[in-house]
Amino acid sequence: MARQPDDKSAAKFSSDDSALIRELAMLLDETSLTEIEIERAGLRLRVARNVSIAAAMPTHMAAPAAAPVTPAAAGAPADLSKHPGAVTSPMVGTAYWAPEPGAKPFIDVGTRVSVGQTLLIIEAMKTMNQIPSPRAGIVAQILVEDGQPVEFGEPLVIIE
Repeated sequence: MARQPDDKSAAKFSSDDSALIRELAMLLDETSLTEIEIERAGLRLRVARNVSIAAAMPTHMAAPAAAPVTPAAAGAPADLSKHPGAVTSPMVGTAYWAPEPGAKPFIDVGTRVSVGQTLLIIEAMKTMNQIPSPRAGIVAQILVEDGQPVEFGEPLVIIE
């Protein structure tokens, strides 16, 4: 049985707050975030999405099909983030390999890259952010799938 709000908390909740909750829920869907929390005028609001392990399983099961692109993806991700050639995500968003659907990817495994060359794009808040190569070298591994949500600091590419 749900607890009824007391008069004090009900007075703080308005139709503007309902609109804010809807906006935050839509933002969760657009950005693939799992939760957002804000505090405004003494009102703290947290909108979260339940993510079950069963829902995540098909994504992990699809990884073997990508084995030629990410041969070492089966290794521990924590180890890859410490690799000296790891390029990590500077933001939370969705990673894309190409400038638009169906276009040629920016890089492939074995591609020689130069400093500043675009490796991939991360979409965050409907803005496409080019991720430049911090060093010259050869792309040894691509650690994310096209269209995959990424977190801040997550390793994206290994350049050797």
